[in-house]
This record gives sequence, C-alpha cells and structure tokens, in this order.
Amino acid sequence: MKRAKIIYPVISAILILALLLSSGCALLDTEAPSDSETTPSITETSTNSDSTQTETADHVDSEWAPPVDSNAQILASIADVVAKVKPSVVAINIKVTAYDIFNQPFTQEGAGSGWIIDEDGIVITNNHVVEGAESITVILDDGRAVPAEVVGTDWLTDLAVLKIDAQNLVAVAVGDSLELRVGDWVVAIGNALGEGISATTGIVSVLGVSLPVSQEQTLYNLVQTDAAINPGNSGGPLVNMAGEVIGMNSVKTVQVEVEGVGYAISINEAMPIIQQLINNGYVTRPFLGVQGLLTVDQTVADYYGLKINTGALIRGIVSDGPAEQAGLKAGDIITKFEDEEITNVDELIRILYSSEVGQTVSITFRRGEAEKSTAIILAKSPQSS
Repeated sequence: MKRAKIIYPVISAILILALLLSSGCALLDTEAPSDSETTPSITETSTNSDSTQTETADHVDSEWAPPVDSNAQILASIADVVAKVKPSVVAINIKVTAYDIFNQPFTQEGAGSGWIIDEDGIVITNNHVVEGAESITVILDDGRAVPAEVVGTDWLTDLAVLKIDAQNLVAVAVGDSLELRVGDWVVAIGNALGEGISATTGIVSVLGVSLPVSQEQTLYNLVQTDAAINPGNSGGPLVNMAGEVIGMNSVKTVQVEVEGVGYAISINEAMPIIQQLINNGYVTRPFLGVQGLLTVDQTVADYYGLKINTGALIRGIVSDGPAEQAGLKAGDIITKFEDEEITNVDELIRILYSSEVGQTVSITFRRGEAEKSTAIILAKSPQSS
C-alpha cells in the first residue's frame, strides 16, 4: 500500500524543533493601495463560447549587487569543487522559545546551512531556517561562531538574508541556472544533520519543477536532484562543476519507496528576491487586488455552474484596487495574462510576480458566456514581506 507523499523543508531539528513555513499570500491582500487610479475599459471579444517588512541592517549597501563570474572554468574533479566552495559555506544554529503542555517555556535549538555571497558578511539561507529565531549563530569554515542579524526574509520564496560582523570572507560565485541541463553533475554542500559541513553529489534530474509546500505557498522553477539532501542542508548551496551556486537546497520528498528526490530553489529565481532583501530588507510585489482565487477544474466548474473548466476564478475584489478599477468583478474567470494562457491559480501567481509594479497588463477573462478583456495597472502590494 502506497503512503502519502510528504514534502519537508530540510532543516535539522535538535531536541524536538519543528519550524513550520508561514502562511499568507500577497495576492490575497485585504487593503487597497492608494496610489493607483485607472478607468475601467473592458472589451468584449466574443460571446456564447463554451470554452512584512523587516528592518534592514543599516550597514548594508543599498545598491549592493552580487559578484558574477561569467568566465568560470569547469573544475577537474568533485574534490576541486568542494575545495573551492566549502570556505564559503556556513552552518547556522538557532534558538527559539517553545512551550510545553503546561505552558512552561523552554529553549529549542535547530540547525541549517547558508552561504556567503559578499566578503563583508552577507549570508544567504532559507527563511524556514531562521523563522521565529530569537538568536542566530553562524559557524564559519574556520570554526568561528559569529552572531547574525536578519537583514530581510521572504516566506513566499523561502529566502532570507543575514549579516554577520566579519570581513574578508570568501564569497562564492553565483552561476546561471538557465544553463543547467538534465544530467549535469551538481554538488550539495551544507550542515547535514547538524553535524558540520559535508558534501554529496548527484545530477540534475528535472528542471522547472513547481512544488506546493503548503496550501498557500508554492515554490517555482525548482531544480530536482538526486544528490542526497538531508535535514540541516536547508539554505546550503547546490553548485555546478565550476563551483558556482546554481541553486539553494530547500525541500525533499519523503515517501515509502522514494529515494533521491530533493529540490533546490534555482539561483535565477532567487537572485531578484535576494537583491531586494539586501537593498531594502523586504520584497515588493505587484498587486492585482483580487481575493479568494480558485483554480477552475471540472469539479469547480460543475459546482459553480461555469461554462469553462480552466482558469482562475475571482471570488472577491479589493475595494478600489487595480482589478476593481479596471472593471473586474467577483465571479470573473481570468483565462489569459498578457499573451500567456492561465489554466490555474499557480500560473497566474507566477506570471504576476514576474511582472513589475506600475506595469500595464492585458487581462482576458470570462464573465458568464462572454469573453472580455481589460487593461490593469499593477500597483505595489500593501503587504511587504
């Protein structure tokens, strides 16, 4: 008998730590922005068709940009890759306060991984590694234990930026995940099982994976690998044979008879978020002003009596938000965003978050049996995380 598949963030638990990913979604904001005004202009194209802001450390350069070595050479062996990258990989220990069944506080400890992206002490890790931490300690390759402060976190993409008081560190090179091919060798380096930095090897198994981590959180464009990713590896780098970071180890699949299925956030997906966290301490995303989005499938179509069985159903509209200003209403089904077909909510969120605040986009939607289109000016989300 098969057992259910379980997706776990790969953070090591010391004692009985259970760090859970936060919930919430910038798409479902409840307050409308005040700086965006449009006049609705809806075009009917056919009818009768069946078809949290975190305070930024004041010593982080607001215009910082990561180093990228476009001329990196392939190294001769896995050992050479590890030797190049390991000085830039750190162990992360955290402490949080929990409460027992008698509501008495006690301290829990957890462990994860991270990597140095700037020689002056900027460290990258997963949000779920440091979420809720009351103290964070970074263990450097030379054995030094240095307190860390949070520069910024983003629960939606599971990314976090830390700052430590240390200089002249070894920063790892950032690669290009778009150059990856299925079958390429990769090395996962991190604080596996909380027992110190170690390395495992494997290949790229699948590219562009979308993985629901919780009901309100999906990670996109993941790199699937058969390199062993164990508890404690969270936040550590997945590197190519040039010793460049092309992913961040984040989650793994735990299921009977399943082996060698781990996932890393692709570096090309992560870097724009990391850049915002370093520069601002928070992430600004485009805001559509809709609520309660629901993927339309045949079951949903039958329940609501819809004429189509794909798309993203709008169940609520933020008052005076971009969607309302553009004439969208609850009950409309978004079927196209610019030139891209929308068959489910995940696709809509992915395309929305790849857009820019202030951008005017064309939305095609179904209202009853009529297909219509309108232009929406994307506003800045009233929620920053």
